[in-house]
Amino acid sequence: MDKEKIKQAVSLFLEGIGEDKDREGLRETPERIAKMCEEIFEGYGSDASEHLSRTFSSEQKGLVVEKDITFFSMCEHHLLPFYGKVHIGYVPDERVVGISKLARTVETFARRAQIQEQLTDQIADAIMDILQPKGVIVMVEAEHMCMTMRGVKKPGSRTVTVSTRGCMEEQDQKQEFFQLLKL
Repeated sequence: MDKEKIKQAVSLFLEGIGEDKDREGLRETPERIAKMCEEIFEGYGSDASEHLSRTFSSEQKGLVVEKDITFFSMCEHHLLPFYGKVHIGYVPDERVVGISKLARTVETFARRAQIQEQLTDQIADAIMDILQPKGVIVMVEAEHMCMTMRGVKKPGSRTVTVSTRGCMEEQDQKQEFFQLLKL
């Protein structure tokens, strides 16, 4: 990440909206924003295989669900946050992953500028490709600040996306997943 370019861009932005970038309250803002970007966009320096390749043998044949994984991401269209919860279900094929690794996988992709539909697919694809379960389902529920604070201005509205792979594309498997989310 190029912190100097970010600082320059923030200075130009402040000037562009008519602010005095040298006034006391804004003097250190370009540095603060550059530092914030390192954290918010740290997913660019992360690879899901770091988390999903450490697996354990398991006799588990049924659905494994990790729900309510909180995430924050940035809309690539407006550079405003969207945030919510991710729910993941997978059917192991003799290997399982530590449950914290699913949350870390979510963070890998959420900490990038992108759209929710892509985030949902990236998580499902990574789990399917790296963990190689019999199937995976990923559901993302999020509120988008680009709809809340600008444009249509509809706070509280949520967007829901779902991606399925393998055996989780079957209706009975999907129903089991959605039933477990209600618990």
